[in-house]
Amino acid sequence: MTYEYDEELELLKRKKLLEYQRRLQEEERRRQLELQKETLLRRILTPEARARLSNLKLVRPDLARIIEEQLIALAQTGRIRTPVTDRELKQLLLQIYEQTHRETRIRIREK
Repeated sequence: MTYEYDEELELLKRKKLLEYQRRLQEEERRRQLELQKETLLRRILTPEARARLSNLKLVRPDLARIIEEQLIALAQTGRIRTPVTDRELKQLLLQIYEQTHRETRIRIREK
């Protein structure tokens, strides 16, 4: 009985260890990707534009992530002039805002 218990315990320990190692590897891979993204953005954006993007990330992290991905893709394909200035980033943000913003109108009809 003790022998079976020990084998089961060892098997559970191995499974837990493998799961822990897998999670550590995933986390390290995420950190590496984030570091690569930050390095690319450092080359693509001026310091003022990076500051604006950081502020945007605090308020709208989802939008900031989309902008970062677009900027990296545009820079890698050569479709955008680098470094992107703060003014150019504001124009890009304004274009995205105009494309995604829906104006809400409320009409009150009197009977």
